Amino acid sequence: MTLAILADDVLKQELLTKKFPDGIELVWADSLRALTMIEADVYIDLQFEMDAERTAHLKRLLPKPVLINAVAYSTKSIGGNFIRINGWPSLLQRNITEIAVADAFDTDTIKNIFEQLQWQYQLVPDIPGMITARVLAMIVNEAYFTLGAEVSSRDEIDIAMKLGTSYPYGPFEWSKKIGLKRIYELLQELSRTDDRYKVAPALEQEIKN
Repeated sequence: MTLAILADDVLKQELLTKKFPDGIELVWADSLRALTMIEADVYIDLQFEMDAERTAHLKRLLPKPVLINAVAYSTKSIGGNFIRINGWPSLLQRNITEIAVADAFDTDTIKNIFEQLQWQYQLVPDIPGMITARVLAMIVNEAYFTLGAEVSSRDEIDIAMKLGTSYPYGPFEWSKKIGLKRIYELLQELSRTDDRYKVAPALEQEIKN
């Protein structure tokens, strides 16, 4: 099986930590245009952005499987029969890969791909944030509410979270690894239908600065 992959340096290194069995050929693209010109069995766009032109280019690769790093948006919002993958930095290298697809998608395709990769995966609802990203976005947002209220400092909040929950990173450490812009984008999308995800003023201010 040949995989054509578009990724930045960070996500490329995370993906390589998962290792690939014999029989899997990786072809790395340095642009979306290059990705669409490669002859492959499966395409992976880890630099996906919500953009009509980008989506149109990726649609031309269908019906071959196209995996996109689209955490904040559902396939309905994107408008393509893609396979959403949770490829946020620090999450891509986990043992289990979060996958979301439209209800009508043939999940046998996913099963075949991941069996060949010898990776574990978990199908999750096709909703903004999937599962893990929703939880992390909420944790980071609450940390910014706490920071804005001057209850504690960034370092203290990070230490408290790691000691209290055994998480590998504190909220601010995690937001730096993931990218605050990605978290902000997801919170904005989630807050359209749920006020619990309203962006903390301190987080919004940091984004604007």
